[in-house]
Amino acid sequence: MRERIMAICYDFDKTLAPDDMQSFTFIPSVGMTIDEFWEESDKLASENGMDKNLAWMKLMLDKAKENGRSIKRSAFMELGKNVPLYPGVVEWFKLINGYAADRGIRTEHYIISSGLKEIIAGSEIAPHIHRIYASTFYYYTDNTALWPAQAVNYTNKTQYIFRIAKGAFEENDERVNASYQDDQLYLPYENMVYIGDSDTDIPCMRLVKSKGGTSIGVHDPKKHKEEKIHRLFREGRINYFAPADYREGKTLHRIMKKVIDLVAAREDLWQEEAALREVADSPREEMKQSSNK
Repeated sequence: MRERIMAICYDFDKTLAPDDMQSFTFIPSVGMTIDEFWEESDKLASENGMDKNLAWMKLMLDKAKENGRSIKRSAFMELGKNVPLYPGVVEWFKLINGYAADRGIRTEHYIISSGLKEIIAGSEIAPHIHRIYASTFYYYTDNTALWPAQAVNYTNKTQYIFRIAKGAFEENDERVNASYQDDQLYLPYENMVYIGDSDTDIPCMRLVKSKGGTSIGVHDPKKHKEEKIHRLFREGRINYFAPADYREGKTLHRIMKKVIDLVAAREDLWQEEAALREVADSPREEMKQSSNK
């Protein structure tokens, strides 16, 4: 009997946190404004034909060195402690896990982000995350950053949806390309939820929705810029949308409870079907059919 499990996947910047994670601590620490940093990063990418993620990763290292800032893994993780989160995010995981457990469902939470893995790993919610998929550096033996090890952008984010469904969790596990029957999956795609905020999340949103799962678009509850999320909803790229307010009783919480109820109902029906299949395929049934011929 398969385990009753669901995966909830999140973007990070502007989905769980109200801005790009570099904006809160790193950029001010190197004496730049947010606009200055991203303008220089975009220029570096444009002039050198670079992936934008590789450009900001290089710029982070360059600016840190210029300003005498540490580029050790621990220094980046320390930055994560000061990244603010949307209302209710910290309490969200216990709230959702408890509701799901009452319905016989085990929840796993994943972050799929173009931001820096080490900053996310240093944040308050890291202990609740089953796995963090994000851009990261290769580190020397003394844990000093040397070179990008992974650069996650919106086009390659989708691989992690397949990794989670297939249980091929390691970034270099080639089983992600293997063909799986539904009953071979670590968890069915319809038991997946993706929560994101913008166009860069569209590939993951569309993939999860097309596979029978649930995609939810969120928007900043204070900035009142819902047009982008409304467009994604009209275009059929997401199932639902809500303000990025994770507190109990708010719209996002109400939607997620109903999604969990749906997953639980599907799992109940799957178990009923499996039991009936066992009866229908039993030797007694085959013998009975044979004697009636």
